[in-house]
Amino acid sequence: MFDKILIANRGEIACRVIRTCKRLGIKTVAVYSDADANSPHVHMADESVRIGPPPVKDSYLNVAEVLAAAQKTGAKAIHPGYGLLSEKAEFSKAVRDAGLVFIGPTPDVLDAFGDKIKARKVARSVGVEPPPGTDGPIDPADMDFVNAEANRIGFPLLVKAAGGGGGIGMQIVEDVAKLPRAITACSDRGKSAFADARVYMEKYIKNPKHIEVQVLCDEHKNGVALGERECSTQRRHQKIVEESPSPAPFFAGNEGDLKRRTLWDWALKIVQSVGYTGAGTVEFVASENGDVYFLEVNARLQVEHCVTEMVTGIDLVEQQIRVAAGHALAPEVLNPTRSGSSIEARVYAEDPAKKFAPQPGHLKTLIWPEATADLRVETGVAQGLDVTPFYDPMIAKVVAHGATRDEAIARLDRALSETTIELIGPAGPSRTNLEFLRKILVSERFRNGGYDTTFAEALAKSGA
Repeated sequence: MFDKILIANRGEIACRVIRTCKRLGIKTVAVYSDADANSPHVHMADESVRIGPPPVKDSYLNVAEVLAAAQKTGAKAIHPGYGLLSEKAEFSKAVRDAGLVFIGPTPDVLDAFGDKIKARKVARSVGVEPPPGTDGPIDPADMDFVNAEANRIGFPLLVKAAGGGGGIGMQIVEDVAKLPRAITACSDRGKSAFADARVYMEKYIKNPKHIEVQVLCDEHKNGVALGERECSTQRRHQKIVEESPSPAPFFAGNEGDLKRRTLWDWALKIVQSVGYTGAGTVEFVASENGDVYFLEVNARLQVEHCVTEMVTGIDLVEQQIRVAAGHALAPEVLNPTRSGSSIEARVYAEDPAKKFAPQPGHLKTLIWPEATADLRVETGVAQGLDVTPFYDPMIAKVVAHGATRDEAIARLDRALSETTIELIGPAGPSRTNLEFLRKILVSERFRNGGYDTTFAEALAKSGA
């Protein structure tokens, strides 16, 4: 096992990794920008190193500074968290070239899944179909070919950044007249966010459900699918409520259970076909009638990993560390016991009434409910600090577990009701999505499990 790990991330995920390291007796190193100098993850770690000014390109994405911090402090391994450098093949390679261990997949695996076009081909190679789409990047200079491909796929369709993730660089196109503008917008977004201007097209599944499967694999050819998560409550193609198991109606009964287990098998086949190691998530999109297609692989820890942890009792961060240290997955991990239901709500400094616009500000008051075995509050901020405009405006994740889905919902709703956030922006009080999350939980469409990815934005527009 490693004696010291550097966490190349910030906020709640850095705090989350540090907690597991402390329990395992591993010393930790935090890195921080000037904007995060007083953040909780800096104080929780055994050591901390400043790596630059607030913009991520000058700090958290600065590979040279991150590696220098690891070498300066004697860290033996680097945990990338999620986002930022976590899925960058070049970062994984740079870590290894520096004689350190990258806690995550190998560079070639990250390359295969970081490129969404390559990922589609990997899925097809094991018999799992993605939505109909182009087999490679499209050339905006050849609009005759692009239009022909678009008509073959059928409208509505999605234009997607090849190097994208988290809904970034993706647009729904309803007709051919809007295609050139969407291609340009997605290409520009892909270039700025991922240094990759390539885009491709695929069929847009109307009223889709977004379902993902958590996988764990080691270097000894062991692997397990730890169940699925329902992630259809989204805004701007990004999740705000996630749960496990999925309450989708097509998973009901014996036939539904077979579909569920088929999905788990597909996920494991996809990642093991390229020699995957560590924790990862295979994402699928499902149509209204339950047809399921491969979407992408997130070759890292997911924000919503906590709900899987609560229904399996498995610490995914611990397993990532053990796998990276060369250990085989234990029998109890390969044969998990699942119990009950878990739901996570992401609390953001944003205004649902204004298209979920971020609301940076000063956290004058911040009071959370008491954590228990069935309730977790994962946060990377504290009262008296700021939600800055430099980073994602997530304040915390509140995660509840119950013997039944109804019990988990009730526990989460109660926890949100016991939460107090007073956020002061430059022009006065700022908004959070706290009350909106509670509206989601009491909505009949959420309660019956039939909700899809259009649900949250429609609820916000309705003002209900």
